[in-house]
Amino acid sequence: MKVIEMSGNITMVFNESREIYRYLHQHPELSFEEYQTRAFILNQLLKYGYEDIKINVGGGGIVARLTGGKPGPVTAFRADFDALAIQEETDLDFKSVNDGVMHACGHDAHTTILLMAAKQLIKYRQRIEGTIVFLFQHAEEVKPGGAVSIVKSGELDDVDQIFGLHLSGDIPYDGVINYCPGYALAASDSFTINIQGNGGHAATPHSTVDSTVVAAFLIQQLQTIVSRNKNPLDSGVLTVANFHAGNGANNVIADSATISGTVRTYNPELRALIKKRIFNMTEQVSQAHGAKVEIDYLDGYPPLYNHPEKMEEVADVFTDTFGAARIIESPPRMGGEDFAYYVEKIPGAFYFIRAGAFAENNYPHHHPKFQIDERSLLTGLKTILSLAEYYHQVKVGIFQ
Repeated sequence: MKVIEMSGNITMVFNESREIYRYLHQHPELSFEEYQTRAFILNQLLKYGYEDIKINVGGGGIVARLTGGKPGPVTAFRADFDALAIQEETDLDFKSVNDGVMHACGHDAHTTILLMAAKQLIKYRQRIEGTIVFLFQHAEEVKPGGAVSIVKSGELDDVDQIFGLHLSGDIPYDGVINYCPGYALAASDSFTINIQGNGGHAATPHSTVDSTVVAAFLIQQLQTIVSRNKNPLDSGVLTVANFHAGNGANNVIADSATISGTVRTYNPELRALIKKRIFNMTEQVSQAHGAKVEIDYLDGYPPLYNHPEKMEEVADVFTDTFGAARIIESPPRMGGEDFAYYVEKIPGAFYFIRAGAFAENNYPHHHPKFQIDERSLLTGLKTILSLAEYYHQVKVGIFQ
């Protein structure tokens, strides 16, 4: 365990943050099933003194509003709180107690940070100009996600700007905050292709339609969509992540095969092109081999576009707060995030905090040994409080 030196007030905040974080980490719940997590969040907000709270927003979100004593803008801060279907393999003494479920993406930390921001800011209610909205979102990990239904609920219709953060557990904690104007994360679509052949004895392939061969040929052809159909100047990924055929017997030609994967893009035209080529190529390859095919294509989250003017404002605020050396612009990433739905409608920005627990060889997101450095909880809290100070003229003194 790291030794962390802090002043008295910060130590109290850190200890409470760590307590909340460790509770949430130890009690993860899957997307759309976060019943105890929602109850915990609601209980904390009530304990802090919040009264304007909406529950079950968009089918599972929680929205708490802090209306200040002076007129001003409406700013929303979002944190997600669902976990993943992963068996935790860390040696933490607060590891998951729920078999097969783990917070392996930092959502427990995101929720902790936003709860602590809510606790600190309500103490200064009368000084706040405008309204601060604390948005706790369910089901970020599983499409269609919680964000799209929250947007459709109308609960954010009056919001002028919205911000979100993500801890980067695969990068060692060093206090650095990464930002990316424009497209920061990709659209994340997925597909499943079921190929129906005509199975039979492995010694008589001429009497069959070999679904394994069809699938293998199709996988190779799908790779040409990115290498030969996509403009090299556009970013795009097509990955076949799963391939199943047969029942384990080595003398049986599989009757059917299934492949599935994901498509990641920024450009809407390229997104549509890859989808169209997957359908065309799959149907043509299957027809050429005498097989039948069914395609299940899921249009996932849109690309996450950080409004440049808001992202630059955020970068400037953070530079004033943390110093220029800790604020670094980063290139776009091919991961997906349903925060994209918010910034499709509301000007806003999404940023990243380096948070890996180890000096090197950190485990990536969605890994069973994923861990964060708990110091990142304070960094995240400080980012939200600095943005609240900038947009709502309220200064919280715990970091002074």
